[in-house]
Amino acid sequence: MINIVGKRKIYYTFSVLLIGAGIFSIVFWGLHFGIDFKGGSLVEIEFSQNRPEINAVKDSLAGLNLGDIAVQPAGEKGFLLRSKDLDEGSHQQVLRTLKSLGDLEEKKFDSVGPVVGEELKSRAYLAILTVLILIIIYIAFAFRKVSRPVASWKYGLAAIIALFHDIFIPTGIFSILGHYLGVEIDLLFVTGLLTILGFSVHDTIVVFDRIRENLRKGVGDNFESTVNISINQTMTRSINTSLTVFLALLAIFIFGGESVKYFSLLLMIGVFFGTYSSIFVASSLLVSWEAWRQKRIERKLNTR
Repeated sequence: MINIVGKRKIYYTFSVLLIGAGIFSIVFWGLHFGIDFKGGSLVEIEFSQNRPEINAVKDSLAGLNLGDIAVQPAGEKGFLLRSKDLDEGSHQQVLRTLKSLGDLEEKKFDSVGPVVGEELKSRAYLAILTVLILIIIYIAFAFRKVSRPVASWKYGLAAIIALFHDIFIPTGIFSILGHYLGVEIDLLFVTGLLTILGFSVHDTIVVFDRIRENLRKGVGDNFESTVNISINQTMTRSINTSLTVFLALLAIFIFGGESVKYFSLLLMIGVFFGTYSSIFVASSLLVSWEAWRQKRIERKLNTR
């Protein structure tokens, strides 16, 4: 049996370093919001013949004085163009200019105003906050009869810390990708975070539920031993489930279109760290709190 809980300080350190790197990236570089949140236009085109070079597309659009236009390959023959909000005249002007590079078809045109973008951003924050509150309520209800040796509310707090861990690390990674590769944060990113929250809390509750069962059965010499046994009993199931999902997402990342590439990458990162936190972080926090509580009791006894 692996002594996972006994090495919890190593896992805490690893998580803190990753979260620290994410905080650094977000504070200094921020998040590269897409048109869903800051407003702008998205044009997807596909050439019927060979796709021209990205530099050729950028050079042809440079003379239109439309500001900075991001050009990203899409599929084998297409491009995604992101720019400031385009009116219909500018939109048609872009298409006419690009047709000089070859015969093409417009696959999609979306335009989002800045006011709508800010509203979507607010709703995204609200959606994530609502999910966290509902998860706290659910865990508090599910573990209401577990009070010894760790209070039931600490299970909920441990799960929320693990969830923060699971969404903050991917967000930090995407902040770095946004700074160096121009990867944008859009509504699919928010959908991915909500999916990660659901997957992670499910995995964490499976471990917590086994701890609850083993506490009732009196498994283990003490609380730390009970938690370690519970983690080992559920670890294989957690890894196998996560690996199955990870492989499916990897196939989407490799063979899927450009529009879902970074969405699948986000989910892969979230699944990996969600499994990591469920096994190495969430349950270990319960042991750390209990050890801290025991030390406080010993100090009080020694001072008398």
